[in-house]
Amino acid sequence: MDYTDQPDVRLPYELIGSMPELKDNPFRKRIAEVFSEDGEGNMTLDDFLDMFSVLSEMAPRDLKAYYAFKIYDFNNDDFICKSDLEKTLNKLTRNELTEDEVRMVCEKVIDEADLDNDGRLSLEDFQNMIVRAPDFLSTFHIRI
Repeated sequence: MDYTDQPDVRLPYELIGSMPELKDNPFRKRIAEVFSEDGEGNMTLDDFLDMFSVLSEMAPRDLKAYYAFKIYDFNNDDFICKSDLEKTLNKLTRNELTEDEVRMVCEKVIDEADLDNDGRLSLEDFQNMIVRAPDFLSTFHIRI
């Protein structure tokens, strides 16, 4: 393949999402969107390397927390609101909880983690919550 006239090669999301490391991850599309320059999941080599660097076992907790926050912020408003939490929880449980169970868990998370009581989680709120979750580092990674 000759990329002389088009040196900016992008891997399409379809290829990224079908990788063995991501294909069973319920957040695969969202992960690709967050790490891709175009926001659609199509990645440059730099995007791809950034994703695997952050999702490696060696990445620092703060960096992982920052990107986890971005992944869970589905509406991209720099806060995790009830709607974002509902989507996150439904993806984590593969839609196995009832609406009431989802609502109850989301309310509990906001109640416990929302430090300024504005009804949503800021990055600071989220990072505070992660500090209290000792298994976060061991679960937020991809083995290659």
